[in-house]
Amino acid sequence: MTQALDGIPSSVQESIRNVEIVIEDAPSDEVLKSLGLARREGSLFGLYEGVPPIERGSDFPMLPDRIVLYYETLTDAHRDEYHLRREVRRTLIHELGHHFGFDDRHLRGRGY
Repeated sequence: MTQALDGIPSSVQESIRNVEIVIEDAPSDEVLKSLGLARREGSLFGLYEGVPPIERGSDFPMLPDRIVLYYETLTDAHRDEYHLRREVRRTLIHELGHHFGFDDRHLRGRGY
């Protein structure tokens, strides 16, 4: 994951200092259910939890947002190191996009 962050411009890294990036084994059944996904789909590689800064009011508490990367889902779908690294980076950028207020349609349209 550190390598995926290394390629992120320093100006963006500065903007995500209050974003916690964690790795978990797999999404819980509750997370999948809340997103309308079934366990067998196995396609949830990451998740942004928070409120994009552009949607926050001045009285918004400054709890850290979270980006979760799901290790088992990623490694099950990408067996070789090259494709796994590429997907981790793509997923991280996708979730960072959510932090900056972009929706799935916008991000997928740009390859993320």
